[in-house]
Parts: sequence; C-alpha cells; structure tokens
Amino acid sequence: LVLTAALALPVAAQTVTLNGTMGSQHGLLVIDGQPHSVAVGATVKGVRLLSLGGNQAVIDVQGTRRTLMVGAGAVKITSSGEASSGDVVLTAGPGGHFRTIGQINGKTVQFMVDTGASLVAMSQAQADNLGIAYRNGPMSFAQTANGTVSVHMVTLDSVRLGGALVANVPAMVLASPMEHVLLGNSFLTRFQMRRDNDVMRLEKR
Repeated sequence: LVLTAALALPVAAQTVTLNGTMGSQHGLLVIDGQPHSVAVGATVKGVRLLSLGGNQAVIDVQGTRRTLMVGAGAVKITSSGEASSGDVVLTAGPGGHFRTIGQINGKTVQFMVDTGASLVAMSQAQADNLGIAYRNGPMSFAQTANGTVSVHMVTLDSVRLGGALVANVPAMVLASPMEHVLLGNSFLTRFQMRRDNDVMRLEKR
C-alpha cells in the first residue's frame, strides 16, 4: 500500500529556459523562474550545461539531453527527465516587455506579448513573408496608437510558442510596419496567465 501511494504522487517538474549567453562559456538559464549564470560543465538545480553554440545550449537532466534556443520558450522537464509541452515561461527584457521567438504556420517569427491587443496582429510585410493570403480576408477596423485603421481579418492555421501549439487563431493584418508580431488575446486566452515580477507563465487550459 505504501508503494502504491508513492507511485500515485504527482511527478515533480521544472522548467528551463535559455535567456542568453555570457561569452562562450556561460549561459543564462532560467530554472523554475529564477535566472542563473551557469558555466559549461556546471550543474545548477539538477540541470547540467553541456555546451553552448550560437543561440542554443545543450543541457542534461538526469541523463536526458535537451536543446534550448534563445527566446524559444521554456522546456518543462519531469523528474524522470521527460520533457512535456503545453506550458510556456517567459522572462521580461528591456523595458519590461516580453519578447520571444515562435512560429506561425510553421515559420519562425519574433513575438511581443501584448495583453491589450484583442487579436494576434502583424504588418502586411510580415504576413507576406509568412505566405498568409490576407488580401482575401474580410476588412474591419482597429484602434491603434495612431487612431482607427482598416485591417484584414485572417485565421492562422497554427501558432507555436515553446512547446505550446494552438490551432485556428484569429488575427489581423495592418498596413503599417511593425517590429514584432503582437501576441494578443486570441492566443493568450487559450492559457491561464500568471505573472511574478519579470516572469510570465502561460499554462494551457
């Protein structure tokens, strides 16, 4: 009975994000929401940094290797070493903005989280690069910092952030140029969102 009860306990998990590098021998890992400067070969909270190269790092957790990409969201790893998907951990950058790399319809984009935007929003140039046929979409209007503008309404086949994949996401395409694709509430409301200082957690509903 004691063994059965022990097996029924939930498996502990931790999240690991590569937030950047400090030279070629130190990586800035965010482990369970806490940043750590970890040297190659060192172990912090059970996470061993094996190598750094470019914008990625290879880590080892209990004998299981995982590759992390800068800005690609967190990898959630159970105590058995198995990585799971569905939850995302982001850390704030300069100005307190949450910027990250993700995918729209399988193509890589730069996102900025915008809880004030009702929909995922992008420029026409960004939509063209992604191959989105926005000109066939219905027209509508949106309020921006520059006033009311006309937009094309589209539905994205998929939006991926870290290990989380959401299908059929409403979005709008604006004529004005934009530095990032705004990750608005048509994506964010699919998650339970929690913020603790400079860490934002998105947990799949």
